[in-house]
Amino acid sequence: MGERTVCSPVAAISPVQQMLASGTGALLTSLFVTPLDVVKIRLQAQQRPFHHALASDSAPWGAVGRSSKWKCFLYCNGLMDHIYVCQNGTSCTSWYKKPTHFSGTLDAFVKITRHEGVRSLWSGLPPTLVMAVPATIIYFTCYDQLRDVLRFGLGLQGSHVPLLAGGLARLGAVTVISPLELVRTKMQSRQLSYSELRMCIRTSVAQGGLLSLWRGWGPTVLRDVPFSALYWFNYELVKVQLCEQYQMPQANFSISFTAGAISGAIAAILTLPFDVVKTRRQIQLGELDTLGDSLKKTTSTWHIMKEIWAEMGYKGLFAGFMPRVIKVAPACAVMISSYEFGKAFFQKINLDKQHLVT
Repeated sequence: MGERTVCSPVAAISPVQQMLASGTGALLTSLFVTPLDVVKIRLQAQQRPFHHALASDSAPWGAVGRSSKWKCFLYCNGLMDHIYVCQNGTSCTSWYKKPTHFSGTLDAFVKITRHEGVRSLWSGLPPTLVMAVPATIIYFTCYDQLRDVLRFGLGLQGSHVPLLAGGLARLGAVTVISPLELVRTKMQSRQLSYSELRMCIRTSVAQGGLLSLWRGWGPTVLRDVPFSALYWFNYELVKVQLCEQYQMPQANFSISFTAGAISGAIAAILTLPFDVVKTRRQIQLGELDTLGDSLKKTTSTWHIMKEIWAEMGYKGLFAGFMPRVIKVAPACAVMISSYEFGKAFFQKINLDKQHLVT
C-alpha cells in the first residue's frame, strides 16, 4: 500500500500570534466583503423608502410594531452579523430618504461610486470591525486551542475532532460577544452616553434578569454553532484531500483558499433555514431595542420558523440561497487563507529564532 501524503500540522505558535493572525484575517475579510453588503442594504432600502418606513405601523415581516423614527438593517460580512439602525440625524438618512434607483447589483456599484464616491462602499465598515475583529479573534484562537487539547491533551483522533472543536469555539465566541452587540446597538440607536448606557443596562437587568443581556443568543447559536462545526469538519477534510492530490506536505495559500470556499459553501447551504430565521429574529430584536419595547412582543424562534413555513412553504426557509453562498464562500476563503498564511509567517519566525538559539 502506497504511503499517504497528509498535510503536516503547523508548528507551535503562541496564542498571541494566533490572535494577530486571526485579527488580520478578520480585517481583510471585512474590507473585501463590506462593499457587497453595502450594495445589498441599499437595494433593500430602495424597496422600502424612508417615508414608507416612517408611515408604517409594522415591521417588514409582521414581526413587531414600531415607531416612525427608526429603520433597522442587517449587515453581514460573512463572519458575523450586526444590526445597523437608520434614524433621523444619522449619516444613513442622507441616502435613505432620497435613494438612487438601482436596476441591479452591478448598477448599484457603478452609481454609488459615481455619485457618492468609492468610500461609500465601505460605509458600514467601522461598526463591522468593532464587533467582527474581537469575535473572530476569540473564535479562531479558541478553535486551534481546543483542537490541540482534544488531539494531544485527551488523545482524541478522527474527523469528529474539528467538528467538536469548531462548534465549541463558536459557542464560546457567541456567548462572549452577544452582550457587547446588545450594548453597541443600544448606543447607536439611542445616542446614549456611557453613564446613560450603564443606567440602561442596569434597568434592563433589573427588569429581565441577567439573561436579558443575551437576548437573541438562542437563534444565533442555532445557526452559528452547526455552521462552524460543519465548516471546520469539511475544511480539515478537504484540505487533507487537496494536500494528497497535489502531494503537498503542508497546505499552501491556494489550498487553504479553495478548502475554505468549498467548506464555507457547504456549511452555508446546510444551515440556510437557521440563517433565515436568525435574520428575522435579529432585526426584530434590533427594532425592539431601539424602541425599548417590552420583551413580551418578541417572537420565539420556533414560531418564526412555523410562520415562514405557513407563508411560503419549505422554499421560504431556503430564501436567499445564492446571495448567502456568494457572500459566505469567498469570506470563508479569504479569512481562512489569511489566517493560515499568518500562522505560517509566525511559524517561520519561531523556527528562525530556534535556529539562532541553537
